Amino acid sequence: MNKALFLDRDGVINENEKPINKPEDFKLYKGVKEALSKAQENEFEIFVVTNQGGIEIGHITVEQLNNIHEKMIEMLRPYCNIREIKFCPDYHLDSGCRKPSPKMILELAERYNINLKESYMIGDRDTDIEAGKRAGCKTGKIGKFNVDADVNGKNLYDIVNNIIN
Repeated sequence: MNKALFLDRDGVINENEKPINKPEDFKLYKGVKEALSKAQENEFEIFVVTNQGGIEIGHITVEQLNNIHEKMIEMLRPYCNIREIKFCPDYHLDSGCRKPSPKMILELAERYNINLKESYMIGDRDTDIEAGKRAGCKTGKIGKFNVDADVNGKNLYDIVNNIIN
């Protein structure tokens, strides 16, 4: 069985001061390339699990989102292989896939034979931590301290270093 990092996107991988609705809006945070390279060197598979409720409310289309994700994959390709990106297009919380639901994580874990007990869900919101806990993962919280997270840190680089060291 493999171990993985399940990463939220906005606020973890990229800046999100304003909505990301086209590839030109997508800007990686400093340290993300190095963090994901280090994670992959330490045999973590990399997945992205992201709520994208803007689709349901009409701010962005699936095609636009896919274009943004293609840019992200291209930017990160020299540093890591993103195995798969899962997104929930729903805005309402009772959708079934929107975090804090663990559905996206559980589907990826089953498809790729991931050992959840050895894996981490990393996010910048408490709903990411809840989704990870509900899936049976360890968790990493970026930004405001979360008492339920296994690791807290200021950014993805900080979290990955804490996990690996």
